[in-house]
Amino acid sequence: MYIIIAILLFGVLIAAHEWGHFIAARLCGVTVHEFSIGMGPVLWKSRPKDLDAWESKGVKQTQFSIRALPIGGFCSLEGEEEDSDDPHSLSNQGFWKKVLVFAAGAIMNFLVGVIIVLILNFQAEGFLVPVAAGCAPEFETVNGAALVEGDVFYSINGSRVYLASDIDLLLMLANRQPIDVVVLRDGEKVELHNLAVGTFSDTDGNPYEGYGFYRAAVVKEATLGTRLQYTWYNSIDFVRTVWFSLKMLVTGGAGVHDLSGPVGIVSTINEVGAQSATVADALANIAYFGAMIAVNLAVMNLLPIPALDGGHILFLVVSTLSEHLFKKKIPMKYEAAINMVFLFLLMGLMLFVTFNDVLKLIH
Repeated sequence: MYIIIAILLFGVLIAAHEWGHFIAARLCGVTVHEFSIGMGPVLWKSRPKDLDAWESKGVKQTQFSIRALPIGGFCSLEGEEEDSDDPHSLSNQGFWKKVLVFAAGAIMNFLVGVIIVLILNFQAEGFLVPVAAGCAPEFETVNGAALVEGDVFYSINGSRVYLASDIDLLLMLANRQPIDVVVLRDGEKVELHNLAVGTFSDTDGNPYEGYGFYRAAVVKEATLGTRLQYTWYNSIDFVRTVWFSLKMLVTGGAGVHDLSGPVGIVSTINEVGAQSATVADALANIAYFGAMIAVNLAVMNLLPIPALDGGHILFLVVSTLSEHLFKKKIPMKYEAAINMVFLFLLMGLMLFVTFNDVLKLIH
């Protein structure tokens, strides 16, 4: 059951992404030839009559399609890949209209993620706030100052602590190097610098290697304000997690073998559902995971990589600058050729990741 839910979740996220492009294109007066969910042979298609009003404005009707292979979708726009004389083509729109159309898919994915988290947060009875539960007896001697019980963690190494789970993430990223911690004490920020890993006593008096402070969490009442606040915190935390992951890929902290494709994500969703205590908990956990994927898709699609939405925006900026500085527009055929090369590279990467996911499942 959870595998079916995972597949449906992918379909919803893809549909939302393409719907964002479709809505933005329509609002900007761009002709959309086809809005499709899935790839390959057409199983069903329709041209709704309620869009006849667009015909009177010179904008052709859109064909809505469902195709055989549930591995993606697309929104085919006039003038997206090549120059067109049609005044309703994307290529003949202004700079900001083009940016809006290109970015709309990612914006819609982000909004879907935010809405899912908001719905989940309206079911919450409270929110956990990470606080200090004191320090090891040796802490103040080593570091010259101490955390006081009840101090609220505000940031670690300059990164905000939005959620209780952020503490573990930020300490992991510190890689046992000295850290700077900022806490809120009686409403005031207190800074502690260069807290180093050492041998400290835990709450039972046993020695351990760590930073020497103890942690706990207090429950913050779930009001309308806190629900909205933590919805935003969750969403921003998702975005930041993507950037942390990309940074680890660039710096070598993680490799392509650590990436997961559709197969790996479906497997993870199935595990999340299977390990939940009740069906209701499973659906809530899967929805939260889906929100994270939605925000992840939003961020990844806006990266300035050819074949992605961010790549289209990058080419648009470069072409616009060329037109203003050198009075010469870069032909779209060059962008199309570069996009095609990167599309094959991304497909190759996806095949590798999928193969790696299958091997993980086998072993």
